[in-house]
Amino acid sequence: MDNFDFRNPTKIVFGRGTEARVGAETAAYSKKVLLHYGGGSIKASGLYGRVTASLEASGVEWVDLGGVKPNPRLGLVREGIRLCKEKGLGMVLAVGGGSVIDSSKAIAMGAVIDGDVWDFYLGKGEPKAALPVGTVLTIPAAGSESSTGTVITNEVGLLKRAVNSELIYPRFSILNPELTFTLPRFQIACGASDIMAHLMERYFTTVEHVDFTDRLLEATMKTIALKAPAVLDDPRDYDAWSEFMWAGTVAHNNLLNTGRVGDWASHDIEHEISGIYDVAHGAGLAVVFPAWMKHTLSRDLPASPSGPRGSGTSTWISGTPRRRRGKGSGGSSPSTARWDSPRGWPT
Repeated sequence: MDNFDFRNPTKIVFGRGTEARVGAETAAYSKKVLLHYGGGSIKASGLYGRVTASLEASGVEWVDLGGVKPNPRLGLVREGIRLCKEKGLGMVLAVGGGSVIDSSKAIAMGAVIDGDVWDFYLGKGEPKAALPVGTVLTIPAAGSESSTGTVITNEVGLLKRAVNSELIYPRFSILNPELTFTLPRFQIACGASDIMAHLMERYFTTVEHVDFTDRLLEATMKTIALKAPAVLDDPRDYDAWSEFMWAGTVAHNNLLNTGRVGDWASHDIEHEISGIYDVAHGAGLAVVFPAWMKHTLSRDLPASPSGPRGSGTSTWISGTPRRRRGKGSGGSSPSTARWDSPRGWPT
């Protein structure tokens, strides 16, 4: 196991009706905020009304900025930065999924500098400060609600790039599984694919003596593999969504990569694809990851494989399709994940 530092300061507020607490949580950081969201779904569902009522009850003023799209664009980020500076806003509140949260983090970094926030994404310096960010999660997938990351696409050149900084950990994230009940099947499937990719990027490692995090990763993968079909079958299954949503957060909050080095080639490849072709990130990963597995199947074979990452063919998850195992890139790893009954998963 490698040396590591681990810290995750994001406060998680989990459960039914917890969006009612957003006003009090936000007021602890600022009384004037940018309310950032995507399309019209949060208004149609009534979530926008509940959020703004809570803000108003806590004496928090807000400025709206909707319009975030999948693969969030730099142009809207710059508009958010302009609003924060002109209106003297002290926080960015994201209501949505990973794209909204990533856009909010970018705005938070850009609102406190005189230069161009895109420079951070090009690796030209690191952020030294940022406005606080809070989130109300509606789509379990990206894990951005409790991570250091943000990924933005520049419309000029179709470049999709990432920044990682502890400064942009959300101060709080509200996770109410009830907010997922109206998600389209394709979006659920893309979310499951994204979460699985976050786990597998960490799982495939050449670092030895990481049995503990191996088991945590396997348990989280099993949870998604079991609960994704459950929520596809019954989109209002609160208990299944609860496990799905929490697993998605833990998959990318940096706990599961402690003491180990992940791969992340599949994410890097997919970012180029979705930057250019604007495909859903999870759908792109569903294509890229199996290809990467096949390409690396015979790399770094262990001398004496033992345990799940080095075992032979077996049923990995009781009650789910058989998963073939082989010796792969990261010491010993599964060759491909084959789902005999996709049930809506991206293919």
